[in-house]
Amino acid sequence: METRNINPWKWQDTRSYSQAVEVKNVESTLYCSGQAAIDANGISSNEDMKSQLILALQNLEQVIQEAGYECKGIVRLNIYTTSTAELWPHFDIFQNWIAKHGIKQATILLEVKSLFETLKVEFEATVVK
Repeated sequence: METRNINPWKWQDTRSYSQAVEVKNVESTLYCSGQAAIDANGISSNEDMKSQLILALQNLEQVIQEAGYECKGIVRLNIYTTSTAELWPHFDIFQNWIAKHGIKQATILLEVKSLFETLKVEFEATVVK
């Protein structure tokens, strides 16, 4: 597999994403459903944004690994949140996770009116190998 990040500018670097990602010679592609702060018993978290952010990232990582992929293969990562104001103070958790895995993904962050039940943040990913 071969990836190329397209970044005509530098400002996106501090926000932990790429403007575009080109992928060639892919062996396979994994499309992940939205991963949020839901425990192994299917119970949605009613905790604060920080706790939900951490659990949602752990859940995303688990799905990717159990499918036989690596997080560094994420090429698109969509973030949905019910409150960007609540997310910003904890955005470094996301950025550290991205850096830890060496991810250079195209991304979008959307504030939505609501997510399932009591959820505050959700990640949808496309992963390649």
